[in-house]
Amino acid sequence: MLFRMILIKKNVHVKTFLLIFITICTNNHLFSNYIFNENHDSILDANYIYRDKIFDKNIKTVLCFKKNQNLSIPLINLKSDEKISLIFDDHGDNIRTFFYRIIHCNSNWEKSDLIESDYIDGFFKNEIYDYELSFNTIQKYINYNLELPNEDISFLKSGNYIVEIINELDSIIFHKRFMILEKKVSISANIKQGTLNKNKKIKHEIDFHIHHEKFYISDPYTDVKVIVKQNNNEENKIDDLSPLFVKNNVLIYDYDDENNFFAINEFRYFDIRSLRYLSEKIKYIKHDSIDKINKVFLFKDKKRAFDLYSIYPDINGKFIIESQEGRNSMTESDYAKINFKLISEKIEYGDIYIFGKLSDWMINDNFKLKYNEKEKIYETDIILKQGYYNYNYALKDTINNTIDFSFIEGTHYQTKNDYYIYVYYRGSENRYDMLIGFLKTSSKELF
Repeated sequence: MLFRMILIKKNVHVKTFLLIFITICTNNHLFSNYIFNENHDSILDANYIYRDKIFDKNIKTVLCFKKNQNLSIPLINLKSDEKISLIFDDHGDNIRTFFYRIIHCNSNWEKSDLIESDYIDGFFKNEIYDYELSFNTIQKYINYNLELPNEDISFLKSGNYIVEIINELDSIIFHKRFMILEKKVSISANIKQGTLNKNKKIKHEIDFHIHHEKFYISDPYTDVKVIVKQNNNEENKIDDLSPLFVKNNVLIYDYDDENNFFAINEFRYFDIRSLRYLSEKIKYIKHDSIDKINKVFLFKDKKRAFDLYSIYPDINGKFIIESQEGRNSMTESDYAKINFKLISEKIEYGDIYIFGKLSDWMINDNFKLKYNEKEKIYETDIILKQGYYNYNYALKDTINNTIDFSFIEGTHYQTKNDYYIYVYYRGSENRYDMLIGFLKTSSKELF
């Protein structure tokens, strides 16, 4: 009745009404299972899965890693001196004020049941003060930098976290994932060719043990959750494994098929650390005076599904921001429009995407290729910051709603991949998923 009176008597806008409603309900703890996303004028339920996602079109190149380790994943140890670095560019015309909030998540990246005071020591909303203007670049931008934890905020719990960047109106600018580890267990792993004959030439098998001599686990089948990712690829993970055996404080995950990944292929690459000369994969570079940006045209790519395995070094789908002509790559690296072309017949039942860390390891519509009937190629233009990039092509089957990484690239057991094993624990005494174990290992010895 109260809300009806507000709408009728005050002629309140629906969005304003929602804000009033949320405020009242939140203060009365009636709205704790919902999230208001102002950018989309919608209410998200507690099962919303947080991903690395940019909501503001002016934001580019959001980087998050362990401080001074640019190719690392954003994971640090609880109550240590380690830091997370968050860096991003704003291509707006003016310096803007940004704030950040921290959200604690469960192992599925849904908002956990903890309230902010449970997992944060410090202020719940803080301003980002560290920024610098780009220097000597055609494309102008403001580079922002944030370190976590800092003097304003520290963390009390392990697990999955989201840093939510907002503006002065509380509109969400972007979300970025990071993790905090409270090491309670150790992990040993063995990566090999698939055990089954059908898998030997095309898959990797990841057998591993979790050792918990100093950490009591009452029910390993319900209290422990393990997630294994290939190259930390969010779209290529195994998260439904239970221990095959439990013996002497060791959880044994030694399957023949359930723990197998298609090995795929080494990543494609291109180098735009300099825009003054043509590196190996670049056909030509020209300056677009209308859009005021350099355009880089790569040589046409071909399908590799039936090619023999070929050795060449890669960085397993990641990228490095760097300008060979600059002293500070974060502020002196320019942006360029990269033209991708893939020679292929048209695929009627699916779409092709550029895929890798540059797409946040997700099927992202900004990285979708369009088919050119005249040239018989898939192509797209993507604006990227100067650096060295890895990428591959992924097929999204629009009929079965599946993603195939080998359709274009092929799959070979010799491929060198990194595998990331995360161990979460939630016992009967816990209200959240602890991150108690982590291991990064590689298939490099298989060749």
